Amino acid sequence: MISINDLTVSFGGYTLLDDINFHISDKDRVGLVGKNGAGKSTILKLIMGLQSPTSGKVLMPSGLNIGYLPQVMEHAKDKSVIEETMTAFSELKQLNEKMDRISLELSERTDYESKGYQKLIVELNEISDMLAISDSESPEALAEKTLLGLGFRKSEFDRQTSTFSQGWNMRVELAKILLRRPEVLLLDEPTNHLDIESIQWLEDYLQSFTGSLVLISHDRRFLDNCTTRTVEVMLGHIYDYKVPYSKYVELRKERIEQQRAAYDNQQRMIEKTEDFIERFRYKPTKSNQVQSRIKQLNKIDRIEIDDEDLSTLSVKFPPAPRSGDVAFLVKDAVIGYKNDDGSRKVILRGANMTVKRGEKVAFVGRNGEGKTTMMRVMMSELEPFEGEAKTGYNVDIGYYAQNQEDILKKEDTVYDTLEKIAVGEVRYRLRDILGAFLFRGEDIDKKVAVLSGGERSRLAMAKLMLNPHNLLALDEPTNHMDIRSKDVLKQALKAYNGTLIVVSHDRDFLNGLVDKLYEFGDGVVREHLGGVDDFLYRKKIESFRELEAKVPAPVPAAQSTTFVKKPVGVPSKGGAVKHVEQQKLSFEEQKQAKKLKNRQSTLEKQIASLEVEMSDIEKVLAAPTAETDIIELTRKYLDLKRDLDLKMEEWAGL
Repeated sequence: MISINDLTVSFGGYTLLDDINFHISDKDRVGLVGKNGAGKSTILKLIMGLQSPTSGKVLMPSGLNIGYLPQVMEHAKDKSVIEETMTAFSELKQLNEKMDRISLELSERTDYESKGYQKLIVELNEISDMLAISDSESPEALAEKTLLGLGFRKSEFDRQTSTFSQGWNMRVELAKILLRRPEVLLLDEPTNHLDIESIQWLEDYLQSFTGSLVLISHDRRFLDNCTTRTVEVMLGHIYDYKVPYSKYVELRKERIEQQRAAYDNQQRMIEKTEDFIERFRYKPTKSNQVQSRIKQLNKIDRIEIDDEDLSTLSVKFPPAPRSGDVAFLVKDAVIGYKNDDGSRKVILRGANMTVKRGEKVAFVGRNGEGKTTMMRVMMSELEPFEGEAKTGYNVDIGYYAQNQEDILKKEDTVYDTLEKIAVGEVRYRLRDILGAFLFRGEDIDKKVAVLSGGERSRLAMAKLMLNPHNLLALDEPTNHMDIRSKDVLKQALKAYNGTLIVVSHDRDFLNGLVDKLYEFGDGVVREHLGGVDDFLYRKKIESFRELEAKVPAPVPAAQSTTFVKKPVGVPSKGGAVKHVEQQKLSFEEQKQAKKLKNRQSTLEKQIASLEVEMSDIEKVLAAPTAETDIIELTRKYLDLKRDLDLKMEEWAGL
């Protein structure tokens, strides 16, 4: 389908890609891997014709429908989310309009036997066939389903795209690409701005995608779940493995080991042969053997070991000065920000959290639920509207912000970025610190503007090394980082003896790193003890209401039905004593069983009623008006929660 032939890309005297060749076949699922700056994104740009090679060609069928998601893109700012998403169906709309025009013309013409009339009939049939193929579901329904899967709420569909962050606009672009149903998908780090649930949805979509896929990602699990072939880009060359990422890591290690063993064996044989030639070169009795050995050496195909890029981060955070027992405390806080008109935008209500010295904590949840806002509160960039939020005694925060594009000055060089904020003796170690983050030689004179996403992430992380901090607050630190760099950073953070608060959607990165999670969602913060795998496992078996929220496609309004919700594990009415009734019981036993059955039925109705009432309060708290008494509603919600817990406990006893 797509053939890359003898492709070379050079910049100035530096060769990025050196005479590479590979083929993307129909239904191929390729993971493109390699270090930041290896040339992965360049390959996608070459396929799209956005960049020209120094030599070589990219061949593909004409009219091939390709969907391309770059790392950085321009976003529409004058449309709502749903309007911009619906532009994906512009071709479909044009076909419908053309069909209407032809139908109108045919109804007005009477020259049924003319060539022009027959041509219109043929054209109408072709358009009808194309519409029939694509008309599996209405465009509006498809757009809504895709946006919901990517994490948007229905209430956000009519919001202007200009009011969303770059990450959310990237989701709109991704939705448009998926809705166009391309034959080939080229995705450049699509998970960078997705939360865990949206990543799961995208995984499910890509697993059922029937076209060809070329995926650049630094998420090991995502690659394993979505690809079946791994193409490694390293030092200008490519290495093609017909296996998913985890298997590729094993095979690559085996290949290098076998190659090195064969090389060592051949070198020993060559050394012995050369030694024999040197010893007996001038002995007449051995001249025939010497000549034979010389010819043998000349015929040998010399084994070469493939060059490896063994450069890795060398990160070790400075020892953390001792802080108070509590590093960060939030108590009954109402948190948000003020709109341009002075009105309040409340994001979190009744928030409580206690992060103690030495704890490693993750903030998780849907994007836009307040994780970064809480980070800003911790940095004193925002103050709670109500309640309390404060850092502990002697806490010194090292902050890694998500929006590195805005924070790093593009006109500065790599070295200048550190030099401007370095003080004291650390100024004499700037080159060593930059070298630990793979900025060596001429790299330190590069302007920030020309750095890749991964290089900017490394530079921002290097800034944290300039001074010892006892609390590291990292907001999406692994975005754009390659897999090897993420592993090194993870090990450094595990060895760090201070307090860590990290916002991340990277499951592999969080697994084994954090021992407590705070989940942000529906305007509240919930504490979860344990690691990310424990959290994800519990999420699958939590309350019925949580499971209901995960249903991918809502029931259409015309078919909607009101259901009375029951607690998890509540059997159908009378189910708990059904088996008892079938046995031969005494009169007293039957009487007691009936009493228990009636009490159980009453409790189930009360529990369902309490859950409905709590759900109604949650909806009001999620979108309060000026008249809403948040404190009174929160108090009422907590009273209902206590009542629900007591009734659930009694029901469990029955």
